Amino acid sequence: MVGAQEVSRHLGVAAALLLAAGSAVAQDYTVDASCRDGQPHGSYELRDARGVVRVVGAFNRGRRTGSFIFWNGAGVRVAHLPFDDDALSGTAALWYADKGTRDEPRMKVEAMYTRGRLNGSKRSWYPDGKPRAEFAYEDGVLRSALATSESGRPLPDSEARSLAARDMAADDAFYASLLDVVASHLPRCDPAGDRLEKA
Repeated sequence: MVGAQEVSRHLGVAAALLLAAGSAVAQDYTVDASCRDGQPHGSYELRDARGVVRVVGAFNRGRRTGSFIFWNGAGVRVAHLPFDDDALSGTAALWYADKGTRDEPRMKVEAMYTRGRLNGSKRSWYPDGKPRAEFAYEDGVLRSALATSESGRPLPDSEARSLAARDMAADDAFYASLLDVVASHLPRCDPAGDRLEKA
């Protein structure tokens, strides 16, 4: 069984990142983006009041497309979310919010998505880099679950599946918090025409 302390810590990391992202909504940001037909279109960049890049991405007529990459206030990359026609599609990645060795953040989660649903493998790691879990999904449905405790002990299938459900909820909440920051800081587009807007 995964200890309550380990689950709490894993969810606590997600919650801390969630709060960091959520508090960002109240901060002053500079948006560098363009518009077409009254909607965000083209490259998108969001910087905080200190000039630190917090988000880069792109829109296609108001819909997210390609990679959206997020950094925390310390400049540490915390997420990569790939989009196709506004739906999460491709390999999403989350990193722990502090820098690991060689100034690179430590990988937390790597998950495959197709049209907004988990589809393929989802792997996670403990903060020390040890493997935590490997789940397999097909069109959003969990097909297999393998997980270990921090000490490396394999977990029973029922506990691994329960962990998968908790992880999905925590990750989805974190994704939503990041995307709320973007939604709260879109360029002001003129419905009557196209213009570059720096807000």
